[in-house]
Amino acid sequence: MITNKNIDGGKGFDWGLASADYAKYRDIYPDEFYKRIVDLGYCKNGQSVLDLGTGTGVLPRNMYKYGAKFVGTDISENQIKYAKKLSEGLDIDYIVSSAERLAFPKESFDVVTACQCFMYFDKKIIFPKIHKFLKENGHFLILFMAWLPFESEIAMKSEDFVLKYNPAWSGGRMTRYALKTPEWSKGLFAVENAITYDMDISFTRESWNGRMKACRGIDASLSPSEIAEFEKEHLAYLKTVPEKFTIPHYATILDLKKRS
Repeated sequence: MITNKNIDGGKGFDWGLASADYAKYRDIYPDEFYKRIVDLGYCKNGQSVLDLGTGTGVLPRNMYKYGAKFVGTDISENQIKYAKKLSEGLDIDYIVSSAERLAFPKESFDVVTACQCFMYFDKKIIFPKIHKFLKENGHFLILFMAWLPFESEIAMKSEDFVLKYNPAWSGGRMTRYALKTPEWSKGLFAVENAITYDMDISFTRESWNGRMKACRGIDASLSPSEIAEFEKEHLAYLKTVPEKFTIPHYATILDLKKRS
């Protein structure tokens, strides 16, 4: 269980409770998301990559074809269980550990990635660790993708249902924002690239319902009975929209280069 006073008003959540839906419904990044990373020169051609907060291994699994050697880590044993299952046949290592407790030799990795998870880390601990783990001229990539509720009635209505059952949820009402150098990274990293771009992601009623269930505000936070009530109402609403639709999203890449 994770508790952070700055997230969901301090209401605890456990991503391990969401693992089944997470594995089925959150592998939704389009090819463009991964290609942007590769085009910047990262996670390819024999590079060693540490993926923090790997969840069900979405980033390592989808970028495996580009030739990097990945180590994925996550605080949730259940998330790692699903990551290993979904990665069968792939040479990817997975470790159950919080990012703050990781221990690797100095200069072990060319790239460290953190996708959808940077907000959960203790920055004062994690930045010096990443700096130590990275090779000379190594890079730390902070990656994020979110739907845009103010540009999609379906997304906005779905958020309303999440907030009905979990009023403390602070993961909604997202808008695009300018990327800034994190305060904790100063002196350790310099911004190499800061990129924000838009994408339309396709869903069916089932996959969008699954995506919403697998958010922090539902599966990771609520009781089974509350989740069932949410799903009942949400599916009833989704019957009023087309079977297939797109949801506008934005994505960001903050590329931090290690300082000597």
